[in-house]
Amino acid sequence: MKSLPHTGWWHPWQTHALQQAVDRIVGIIQNDPHKERTDAIITRWLKRHLQWLGAGVNLERLNSLVEDKDMLAEKLESWAKRERQEGRQEGRQEGRQEGRQETSRDIARKLIALGALSDAQIAEATGLTETDIGAMRRDTSPGR
Repeated sequence: MKSLPHTGWWHPWQTHALQQAVDRIVGIIQNDPHKERTDAIITRWLKRHLQWLGAGVNLERLNSLVEDKDMLAEKLESWAKRERQEGRQEGRQEGRQEGRQETSRDIARKLIALGALSDAQIAEATGLTETDIGAMRRDTSPGR
């Protein structure tokens, strides 16, 4: 699934605001003299737009925004929950990765301080590059 662009007008956690927008659109459709045609056009556009966004929401059964607004609200809510879950999962993965990198750097600093291993050996032990180790060695050298 491609990531959804956050354009500033909506974020997944703003489901209530999105439902209000759907309600306003339904109100506009209901007040339109050509409500059936307008409903069909807007419903078709909304389905295509959500598909284009990569929402992963099955809207095949959505035929009328006016008649099926509760179903749409339910689908959008599940989409928002899924987006929040994916965001939390990505955040946890990034946090773990940063933690592992920081641990490797801490170990490298300690090994540099011991002075018993070469940059290549420290790089092998920590998974960092020799360039990283060399830079860390320069940063921790006396006189800095």
